[in-house]
Amino acid sequence: MASTSASPLSGRRVLLIGAGLAAAAGDPLKGAATELANLERLPQATAGGHDLVVIDADAWAAADLAAAVEALAANPRSAPVLLVGERLPTPVVRNLLRLASSDVLEAPFTADQFTTAASALLAGAEPAPAPAAPAEGGSRCWAITGAVGGAGATTLAVEIATALAARSGKARSVCLIDLNLADGAASAYLGAQPAMRLSDFAGASERIDAAVLQAFVTPVSKQLDLLASPRDPDAFDTVGREAVLRMLEVACETYEWVVLDIPRHRRAWTLEALSGSDEVLVISELTVPALIAARSLAEEIETVLGGRSQPRIVLNRLASRMFGPAPSMTEAERALQRKADAGVSSDWEAAAAAANLGGPIAQHRPKSKIVKDVAQLVERLAETGARRAAPTPRRAA
Repeated sequence: MASTSASPLSGRRVLLIGAGLAAAAGDPLKGAATELANLERLPQATAGGHDLVVIDADAWAAADLAAAVEALAANPRSAPVLLVGERLPTPVVRNLLRLASSDVLEAPFTADQFTTAASALLAGAEPAPAPAAPAEGGSRCWAITGAVGGAGATTLAVEIATALAARSGKARSVCLIDLNLADGAASAYLGAQPAMRLSDFAGASERIDAAVLQAFVTPVSKQLDLLASPRDPDAFDTVGREAVLRMLEVACETYEWVVLDIPRHRRAWTLEALSGSDEVLVISELTVPALIAARSLAEEIETVLGGRSQPRIVLNRLASRMFGPAPSMTEAERALQRKADAGVSSDWEAAAAAANLGGPIAQHRPKSKIVKDVAQLVERLAETGARRAAPTPRRAA
């Protein structure tokens, strides 16, 4: 692949899938910002992070490549893809057609042929839509954490973010951030591919800006984006406090609404994340140990933050019953020694179906009591926040 002229692809961000493509970073991609990666990276190749993806079809088994391309096609903001090689398997090409922008180039090919095909893809690619600008009063951030493991905090974080997205209606106005960096479940619940890699910015958190954030984003719907990390047992050791806080700062500058799924065990950045949130929701199930833990956690947050944050306790999996071992709302509040701020009904079938199908309960079981209760909670908190943010009318002299 020799060329006698400079490539018009200079300055473009190009992801190369396949070690054999390293040589292509010569004349055809002269001046381009290239990154070499394995096939596992392909489903994360969004238009916000790369201008073009070049795949070496000969470097991978056809079945594996077809599956990776199919996963990429599920992303509504996939980057343009150019597939090159001597073997172009039919299943791979068929999945390639599902992409918004793609082409194939049979080997051997000249530098000019490569440049022409790549340039055509770049010219036809639509720029990724920018997230909606935060409202005039600034971004609103809600933090959600569980009093005990299994209380349903992640499920409710997903549903609250979904309800906010429906309420806003604006494109890319809501961002759900899973701060369970080691083994977060938000991406699995949503059937999405996690793409956040904060460990890459150890000691260089200042490099995290709006462009980097968009490279980390996984779109869930037109209104909702997800920031979540792939499973990494060492993440809490390798991801620094500064990187997490910088990412949260940029997210709040970018989105109208930010929803945080915060692990219940305190990390180096936990107090700052809670302190910077407009609402803190402590999720508890209806067992006495969970209610006692919720009371203790709420009191702890109030104490360490000096009263700057008043956590709200949300009772999850409420069941209507005449008799049985589960505490009633009144009995639960007695254990809490305070009023609960909201309750969410139990609907195991709807929650299980949504988790298995991938997506929010509001999508798969829109008539579920959970959806109704979450919508009421979101509306009440949003209205309360709006009243707080509204300027106080000045008295006439």
